[in-house]
Amino acid sequence: MTWHCATYEFDERMPIVMGILNVTPDSFSDGGQHNALDAALEHAHRMLDEGAAIIDVGGESTRPGSDEVSIGEEIDRVIDVVRVLSEEGVCVSIDTRHAEVARAAVEMGASIINDVSGFRDPAMVKVATECDAGLVVMHMKGEPKTMQNDPQYDDVVVEVRDYLRNRAAELEAAGIAHDRICIDPGPGFGKTPSQTLEMVRNYHEFARLGYPLMAAFSRKSFIGYAYHIEDPAERDAASAAEALLACELGASVVRTHNVAMTVEALKDLRPLVVLSLGCNIALVGNPGEEQEGKIAQLNQAITQLCSLPDSQIIDISSFYSSEPAYYEDQEEFVNAIVLMRCGVAPRELLDYLHAIENSLGRVRTIANGPRTCDIDIVDYQMYVVDNEVLTLPHPRILERDFVVKPLMELRPIFMFADGRVLSDEFVAYGKAERIR
Repeated sequence: MTWHCATYEFDERMPIVMGILNVTPDSFSDGGQHNALDAALEHAHRMLDEGAAIIDVGGESTRPGSDEVSIGEEIDRVIDVVRVLSEEGVCVSIDTRHAEVARAAVEMGASIINDVSGFRDPAMVKVATECDAGLVVMHMKGEPKTMQNDPQYDDVVVEVRDYLRNRAAELEAAGIAHDRICIDPGPGFGKTPSQTLEMVRNYHEFARLGYPLMAAFSRKSFIGYAYHIEDPAERDAASAAEALLACELGASVVRTHNVAMTVEALKDLRPLVVLSLGCNIALVGNPGEEQEGKIAQLNQAITQLCSLPDSQIIDISSFYSSEPAYYEDQEEFVNAIVLMRCGVAPRELLDYLHAIENSLGRVRTIANGPRTCDIDIVDYQMYVVDNEVLTLPHPRILERDFVVKPLMELRPIFMFADGRVLSDEFVAYGKAERIR
């Protein structure tokens, strides 16, 4: 749960804000505003004061249709800004697709390389392997000058997700540690506004890859498309709202022009809640279709979860069949994990869950015995509780295969509120198999 960027470590359970500092004459919304060193430093200090943890310095515009600048000119634009901020103890990211620029910036103290071309250049991979900087691996179809020339996808979410998975795996195979890599689906880079909107509404799919996930939405064209705002400079409030939504779906790094507005919006981020669902008595279905009946029962429970106040389901695992645990003289279970963002306090949430169980005929006569529906709060981020009514995180999480496997499907790397890390090392009960 930590993003390692040279000497800096970021806990990705809380949003990490990256302030944009373009030292260019032609960036799409702020070109020419921070070209001079003094103006750039003043803006960087303002963003730090407003809550930015990282300053992302860019010396080449990558707006659609932009022309490439020379390596020498790009270095001249960024290097003094990188050097001064790094000497001041600021975590600096260099936004570049050129290995020579990245190397020069890292030598001057940059702690992150943000490459819009996704480290496709072997020379950029070499720079990455020879330093300990954090990496932002972005998806872009084509090059900035041509990327918006009728981009086509069969399924934009699947194709971008798989690309990022493969690029990250290739970087790890080159010797780069998993915890140095952050992924960025690249909204607006080789994607139409409608394609981008489809992608960002499915950000949970990228969170499933198990890397820090960037939401780089600020002032992008899809914001104008979705909110009918023509002027990029007027898109900050909508950008902040989209950043909050992305963080609820699993993003952990937010790249933004307006740090103050973004930080304010992120105060509304609700804690992440992990629910474990189980059923081994089907009230519906024909003989011989018991598994389908159990799945239907859990789907009814999930439908009711959608109606909870100040709550939103953000992801649901596959269904798993599992052997009974602890009390073994009973039918096999069907299980699933649900991830929610929830503003309801844990004790109140437990009452709601009991009401759902009761509505589906839950009987509590035998401990760990047969049930029509069981919903456990496995983890409620930021809450560690131990009393006679509720213990959080659930004390037996890591010994239960029917919890560990589906949670690993949704969050391959996960830390519970008490600091325990998701692992299958201690699994001892309820062997589970995914239902295809």
